[in-house]
Parts: sequence; structure tokens; C-alpha cells
Amino acid sequence: IVEAILMEPRDPHKYLIITLSIAIPLVVAILFRIPPVPGYDFSFLPPIYATLNGITAVLLIISVRAIKRGNRELHRKLNLTCMGLSSAFLVMYVLYHLTSAPTPFGGTGWTRGVYFFVLISHIALSVLVIPLVLFTFSRAWAGNFERHRQLAKFTFPIWLYVAVTGVIVYIMISPYYV
Repeated sequence: IVEAILMEPRDPHKYLIITLSIAIPLVVAILFRIPPVPGYDFSFLPPIYATLNGITAVLLIISVRAIKRGNRELHRKLNLTCMGLSSAFLVMYVLYHLTSAPTPFGGTGWTRGVYFFVLISHIALSVLVIPLVLFTFSRAWAGNFERHRQLAKFTFPIWLYVAVTGVIVYIMISPYYV
């Protein structure tokens, strides 16, 4: 996958996508290393951005069904919506974590293991999905639908997993929010 992405000579957005794919996870990682900015209360955001993840998951499934039925325009609109929802999620996530201390998971026993498995896989794949989504989108935008389809086969299940596990992480940690 990585070789196919990096070796794409015709993608005019290649360096922008690579830059964003490095910068976004870096900014998010830095958020957890700095103290919260005082004076702001964005504690209302986690259920909103978890809902955005859930809506994204549903729309991704509908989008795949649309393209399999030959409805390219609906597929395009749904994917643009998913990208917008994911962007809104990212902004809200950054605002929340910029102004709030991390919430420790308070569960014990097997739920603790499940939570950390889901969380770690979610985080790892959320980093991977950024360039996948952007390159998949860029290929479609350029009209390179064959290469778009080739990459979308990997992008869709990873993006769907990230969206669904985002909701699961929220549900599992929400009892421990202060």
C-alpha cells in the first residue's frame, strides 16, 4: 500500500497529502504532552464527535452500496460528506483535548483489556487512514478511477473500522468523564 501511494508520480497533491499525513498525527500527539489551556469548557464535544464518527460509518456503508449499484454521483456526495464529517471531528477532537485533561479509563478486568485493544488499534489505524483517504480522494478527483478503486479496497474497511471504533471508545470511556 505504502509503495503504491508514494510511487504515484501523477498525483499533484502528493506532497501536500504526505505533509498532512505527518502533521495531523504529530499535532494530536503534542496535545497529550502539553497542559490543557485553562478557561475554556469544551466538555460537551465528545458525544458530538462520537456521533459524527457513527454517522460517518453509516454513510461509508451507504457510499459503497451506491457505487456498487452504479450511482457514482451519490457515492461522490457521500464521500465528500464523510470527509467533511471527519474534518469536523478532527477540529472538535483537537479543541477538546487542547482544553481538557486526558480522561483515564476506569474499567477493570477483561473490559480494560478490550478497551485498550480497541483504543490502540483505533489510534494506529487512524494514523494510517489519513493518507489512504486523501490519496483515494485525490485519485477520484483526478478522474483516475481505476487507481481510485484499487486503493479504495483498502481505504474503506480501515476508515470504517476507525469510525466504528471511535464510537466504541467513546461509549467505553464516557462513564469516566469528569
